[in-house]
Amino acid sequence: MDNRIDNEDLRVFATAARKASFAAAAEELGMSPAYVSKRIGILEQMLGVKLFHRTTRRVIVSEDGELVYAHAMTILENLDSLLHEMAERRDVPRGLLRISSSFGFGRNVVAPVVARLVAEHPSLQVRFEVFDRLVDIVAEGFDLDIRVGDEIAPHLIARKLMANHRILCASPAYLKQHGTPRSLQELAGHNCLAIKERDLPFGVWTLHSGGTEEKVKVTGSLSSNHGEIALQWAVAGAGIVLRSHWDAQPHLASGELVQVLSQYTQSANVWAVYPQRLAGSAKVRVCVEFMEQQLAQR
Repeated sequence: MDNRIDNEDLRVFATAARKASFAAAAEELGMSPAYVSKRIGILEQMLGVKLFHRTTRRVIVSEDGELVYAHAMTILENLDSLLHEMAERRDVPRGLLRISSSFGFGRNVVAPVVARLVAEHPSLQVRFEVFDRLVDIVAEGFDLDIRVGDEIAPHLIARKLMANHRILCASPAYLKQHGTPRSLQELAGHNCLAIKERDLPFGVWTLHSGGTEEKVKVTGSLSSNHGEIALQWAVAGAGIVLRSHWDAQPHLASGELVQVLSQYTQSANVWAVYPQRLAGSAKVRVCVEFMEQQLAQR
């Protein structure tokens, strides 16, 4: 058997195995599905084994494929570690960096920073994706997650980028019609715009005043998994919203929204989160430092 296996073929195979799909692997790697299938076919021929059981809907890793996958991951991790170490010595960020974030913060804040990052570091390529859920960056193959919220798994490295908190606000028109709440308990009588977004428990607001934490169950006629939509509803006079200060501030400044129960806030700091294996990565370090500098200017 020819033992000159291309490391990139191993990477293509490992991605297809993780995604359980040639098409999904091709999308992630920036290749065509036909090319992915061809490279895996070549690898199967060189190894003399069948790596996948193919169906019309998806591909399933074979028993031999599971063994090859374990070895491939070790080889690729060692190779990545070597490349990261060499990049660190050169202090030059290079290669692909996969970054994730949430819908609103990712689109409005992170995306422009990412564009400036790549402009300053032309040897770096970034694949940026946004989600309405908390991303398992290790299992899903991301290098870095820029997240709002303080719930971070202990096996991940987290660096605080920006202090932030969520506040309660509503439009003057809504408050004129329905009154301004004077306590958290009075929120039960108001139309509250619930958001199911990443780390936020749906329909329960946990708020702090001084050193005291209080939870309040809220209900309303409108809810969404997208915070920007709920904020738009609040501006339109539909109810009270709990939203990050960075997001609500322009509307507060214009008078479209008014903060209510200002003594209550919810901690929602901005963090850069990445796996332990990338602790020494130059591209992650440079990106995190750049993000921190850019967000400080806000």
